[in-house]
Amino acid sequence: MLDRTKKHLIAAALALGLTSTSALAGPKVGAVISTFDDNYITYLREYMDAKAKSNDVQLQFEDARNDVVKQLSQVESFISQKVDALIVLPVDTAATRSITEAAVRAGIPLVYVNRKPDDPKLPPGVATVTSDELEAGRLQMQYMAEKMGGKGRIAILLGDLSQNATHNRTKGLKEVLAKYPGITVVEEQSGLWLRDKGMDLTSNWLLAGQQLDAIISNNDEMGIGAAMALRQSGQKNVLVGGSDGTPDGIAAVKRGLLTVSVFQDAKGQAEGALDTALKMLAKQPVEPHVVIPYRLITADNVDEFQVATKR
Repeated sequence: MLDRTKKHLIAAALALGLTSTSALAGPKVGAVISTFDDNYITYLREYMDAKAKSNDVQLQFEDARNDVVKQLSQVESFISQKVDALIVLPVDTAATRSITEAAVRAGIPLVYVNRKPDDPKLPPGVATVTSDELEAGRLQMQYMAEKMGGKGRIAILLGDLSQNATHNRTKGLKEVLAKYPGITVVEEQSGLWLRDKGMDLTSNWLLAGQQLDAIISNNDEMGIGAAMALRQSGQKNVLVGGSDGTPDGIAAVKRGLLTVSVFQDAKGQAEGALDTALKMLAKQPVEPHVVIPYRLITADNVDEFQVATKR
C-alpha cells in the first residue's frame, strides 16, 4: 500500500523508463522490538515479516536488547532514515513517552504492538495492537481454581516486573483468587519470562520443602521450566498453568506438562500491527486501540490450536 506521492513518483519513473528497485519499492517500516531473545516475540516477528513480504513492505527489525535507552536511539535512527511508519514493542511500558513524542514530532505513524504503553491517552497518529492481559490472568486462574477444587497451595511465577503484562496478568488472576479463600499463595517471584528461571525458582522452592498443589505462570516458558523441575523431582501431581499459547506451550499442554495455557494470538497481533500502520500511512481510519482476544487452551481443545499455529 503506497501513499499518493509515492504512486506519482512511480508513475513518473515508469514514464521515464527509470524502473529501478528503489523507485518501485514499497513503504518502509521500522520495527523496534524489546528483545529478540523471547520465544513468543520470535513468532510475532516471523508473522510480521511474512505479512510484510506479502504486501511489498520494506520491513526492518532492530533488537533493543531490553534496553530503554537503546530502544529510543533505534527509533530516532529510523526517524532520521525517514521511514514511513514505526512499529514498537516497548521494553518498558512506563517509558514510552519519548518514543511517542519523537514519532509525533516527525509526523510518522506509530503502532505499539503486544504491550500497551502506560500513558492513559495517546495522541493522534499513535495506535496500539494488543490483547487484554487482565483477561488472560482471569481465564488462566479460573480454570486452575476449578481444577484444584477451590483449595490448595500455589506459587506464582511473575514475568518482568517492569512490564504491565506482568502486572495485569497477575492482577487478573488475583481477582479470581479473591473468590477462592481456600487457595493460598505461598510463593511469588519473577522468572523474567524465561524457562531456565522458572525451572530454577521451582527447584529452589522444592528444595526448601515447599508443598505445592499448583504453579501459575505469567507465560508458557516459565511454566514449562517449572514443569520440568517438578518432573525431575518426581512430582507429577502439581498442576502448572501457562499463558501465551506459543507452539512450545501448546505442545506442553498436549504432553500434559502444562494443565492449561491462554492463547495470545501472535499472528493476529503481528498482522494487526502492520495493517494498522499501513492504514495510518494511507490516511485511512483506524481503531486507536485494537484488541486481539485471548482463548483458553486445554487438553480438550489443544488439537485446534496445533492446527492453527502451523507455519
